[in-house]
Amino acid sequence: MISVLLADDQALVRAGFRALLNAEPDIEVVGEASDGLEAVRLAEETRPDVVLMDIRMPGVDGLEATRRIAADPRLSGTRVVILTTFELDEYVFEALRTGASGFLVKDTEPVELLRGVRAVAAGDALLSPSVTRRVIGEFATPGRGRSSAPPAELEQLTDREREVMVLVGEGLSNDEIAGRLVISPATAKTHVSRTMVKLGARDRAQLVVYAYEAGLIRPGWLS
Repeated sequence: MISVLLADDQALVRAGFRALLNAEPDIEVVGEASDGLEAVRLAEETRPDVVLMDIRMPGVDGLEATRRIAADPRLSGTRVVILTTFELDEYVFEALRTGASGFLVKDTEPVELLRGVRAVAAGDALLSPSVTRRVIGEFATPGRGRSSAPPAELEQLTDREREVMVLVGEGLSNDEIAGRLVISPATAKTHVSRTMVKLGARDRAQLVVYAYEAGLIRPGWLS
């Protein structure tokens, strides 16, 4: 059973998501929060698999709440998905840097929302190639984080792991990486997992951010 925490200041939005999610046999909504502070508290209490987090909430906003959840070792198994009213929310890239596993627009089709929740719960990131290009190209400007990664961190990676990391940065799935490199999906998954462990990344979304900030890819390369 996939447990989900809803964090949004609009009661109607939460009600709609709750009805949709609870109708599924493998998903259960375990809590609702109307602000970031309450979201963090409920996350600590319920230890959900997935938090659907709106960024713009009163008091502690979703960005800070995401940062706190991602930094809590007790919530290492909790994944945060940012909810936004439009695809190019100015805070989305910063949310990914703080530990979010991806994002969904609020008017996402129900089937896509359900698919997204299941994907994130399984350890995948909600970052399609087109969304990755747009978010990085629009908001990942130099100076918003590290301009380059410490050499020691990148030196841990093999040449193949760097290659895989670049492809993850382009938003490719394991199957797509396997096709590009002519390897099996299982081998691609192993390379991704090892890269995440070596760099201390929570999930694929953080690898995307790291690949950009390490200078392995630049927005212009993804067009």
